Amino acid sequence: MDSFHSKQIPIKTFLDALAYLAMALSGVFLVVLVASFGWLVFGRYVLNDTPTWVEQMALLLVTNITFLAAAVGIHERTHLSVDILSLCVPKRFNQIINVVIDLTLLAFGVAMLVYGKALVDFAWLRTISLLGISDGVRYFPVVACGVLMSLFSGYRVVMGVMALFIVEPESEATDSLSSRVKGDQ
Repeated sequence: MDSFHSKQIPIKTFLDALAYLAMALSGVFLVVLVASFGWLVFGRYVLNDTPTWVEQMALLLVTNITFLAAAVGIHERTHLSVDILSLCVPKRFNQIINVVIDLTLLAFGVAMLVYGKALVDFAWLRTISLLGISDGVRYFPVVACGVLMSLFSGYRVVMGVMALFIVEPESEATDSLSSRVKGDQ
C-alpha cells in the first residue's frame, strides 16, 4: 500500500501544477479582457475611434477563461453535483458511483478533445476578419479543456478503481473493541 501512495504523489503533483497553470492562464486572460474593454471605452469616448477588434478578442478570451476554469473545476471537484444519493448509500457503493461519474467525465473530455480537434481542422482555413487570425483558434479552448478533463478524470478513475481493491485497515478503536468482545467470551 505504501508503493501505491508513493506513485500517486508525482502524478497528483503534476496534475495540480497543470490545474494551477490553467487557472493562472485564465487569470491572465481575465486581466487582458478587462484591459481591452478599458481600451474600448477609452477609444470610443476619448479618442472618438472605437477599436473594432475588441469584441472578437473578448469572445476568444471568454471562451478560453470558461473552458480552462471548467477543466480545473473537474480537477478540484467544484462542479455542480447532487449529493443526496451518496449520503444514502454505503461507502463502497459511493466509491463505485464516483468511479462511474469520473468515467462519464472522462468520456466527455475525450469527446471534447476529438470533436474540438475536428472543429479546429474544419475552421482553420477561414480567418476572423477583425483579428486576421485563423478561425480555428476559436476552438483551441475546447481541445485544451478536453485534454485537461481527460487527464484529471482519468486520474480519478484510476485512483477510484485502485481504492475499491485496497482493504482499509480497521481503526484501533475497532480492534480494541473486538479484542474485548473476544476476551469476554
